[in-house]
Amino acid sequence: MEKNSKIFVAGHRGLVGSAILKNLQDKGYHHFVLRTHAELDLTDQSAVCRFFEEEKPEYVFLAAAHVGGIMANSRYRADFIYQNLMIQNNVIHASFLNKIKKLLFLGSTCIYPREAPQPMTENCLLTSSLEYTNEPYAIAKIAGLKMCESYDLQYGTNFIAVMPTNLYGPNDNFDLETSHVLPAMIRKIHLANCLMQADWAALRKDLDQRPVEGVDGKAESDDIERVLAKYGVFPDRVELWGTGRPLREFLWSEEMADASVYIMEKVDFADLCKGQGPDIRNTHINIGTGVEHTIREVAQMVCRVVGFTGTVNFDASKPDGTLRKLTDVSKLHKLGWHHQVELEEGIDRLYQWYLKNS
Repeated sequence: MEKNSKIFVAGHRGLVGSAILKNLQDKGYHHFVLRTHAELDLTDQSAVCRFFEEEKPEYVFLAAAHVGGIMANSRYRADFIYQNLMIQNNVIHASFLNKIKKLLFLGSTCIYPREAPQPMTENCLLTSSLEYTNEPYAIAKIAGLKMCESYDLQYGTNFIAVMPTNLYGPNDNFDLETSHVLPAMIRKIHLANCLMQADWAALRKDLDQRPVEGVDGKAESDDIERVLAKYGVFPDRVELWGTGRPLREFLWSEEMADASVYIMEKVDFADLCKGQGPDIRNTHINIGTGVEHTIREVAQMVCRVVGFTGTVNFDASKPDGTLRKLTDVSKLHKLGWHHQVELEEGIDRLYQWYLKNS
């Protein structure tokens, strides 16, 4: 990419997209074409085709997706498979039709089987059954990476798929119903700490910024305590889903952005085919740290960062999800990129960001 290349960052207001846009700007790229969801619905094929025909971007970062945590994935299965398939199909096909120079598609490591060998290499894709709770989302992301690979093989495009591990960072989703495990944990423990300290000003400020089921900071104290209790938030404790034993790997979103821009600048599809025989497959790239922690350990880190001295209880009647999801990042390391931000430092960064934006 040249510094004046025309770049479309799809999903530029989201967790990953906003980090990619910032990384590009910091590196001197300045010619962007951006659209909010209100301005361009990526599930609308006609609108997407019209956008590409009019704007003619040269490079595309496909970071737009319909995402959520284990609760949302379980409840809204149809939404997750439909919306993600539509977004991917429309953007990837329009990129082909308009002869863009390169596309980077962002997936997720939930594409790998529930019982995948650990750490998970790119080659364990489609070797056994997926985790049930996020199967629709995973199938959509598998379709997206195979679509990129198939267009590359048939049409000679340069579409690369990357599979990030669990991400967290600025502009994360802190909604207690739909957020991923880490931002949800940070917010729950923060709110419990506010209750423990009887800091109702901070608590009401939080709820005014991010109401919970329509309950904001202007509500009666009893109503606030009642809705928070529904999500496991109490003055003396926080209750979390599962046993706390599953192991998870987390990557700071700004590092995911740096890896994405690095790959867009330095890696081509042809590089990912080297050493393969006539059957070229699994050309996607895992992006992660190669380091894992139990959910219980993560909760303890959050408590230390927030300063919460209450207890964290785990509800074993609720699902754990996949018990272990550690990425093998050997391919990424061979391509020349390594992470720098360790988890507790990242949690502290995210909590400080949250406080400034609550």
